[in-house]
Amino acid sequence: MCCVTDTDDDCAEWTFPAEPGAVRAARSLVRDRLGEWHLDSLGDIAALLVSELVTNALRHATGPIGVRLVRPGPQGGVLRVEVSDTLPDPPHVRAARPEDEGGRGLRLLASAARRWGTRPADPGKTVWFELAVPR
Repeated sequence: MCCVTDTDDDCAEWTFPAEPGAVRAARSLVRDRLGEWHLDSLGDIAALLVSELVTNALRHATGPIGVRLVRPGPQGGVLRVEVSDTLPDPPHVRAARPEDEGGRGLRLLASAARRWGTRPADPGKTVWFELAVPR
């Protein structure tokens, strides 16, 4: 289902095919790695936000989806999470109506993350967010 492309003590990176099972696999791998890093307190929110971004990638892009975690330094700080896809267009925050089934993911991301943004990638783009590590 996925390919681990790089993993060390400070970074974990996976590539998923553009298939519905990617969301569940990404969520599980993120939670597992955060547990290994003793960052369990960030597991639920990180997994939720990764689910939203991987789902967006599945809906709007084709090709592989990358997920990358960058561990905070020994002094604490922030966990950085990145989700990459092959579509170069940046995501757009929109106002979802109550009856809409989608359109809330980026608002959720903006409210839950310390910071978030996008950057071009080759090919496509990367959407990233940071979560503060509780002391």
